[in-house]
Amino acid sequence: MATPKFRKSRANTHMRRSQWKANNTALQEVRIDGQTVRIPRRLVKAAQLGLVDVEEF
Repeated sequence: MATPKFRKSRANTHMRRSQWKANNTALQEVRIDGQTVRIPRRLVKAAQLGLVDVEEF
């Protein structure tokens, strides 16, 4: 892991952190119990098995 060799100023640290952006979760359309819902891909199987309440989304 890279380690800084010198102290970084607070302004430079905040400038670096401000450039980071999180991506929105990609949603997938799935038919569950006759209705089409858009849920994250990682929850599709759980929703089909009835382990996740679909009305939350």
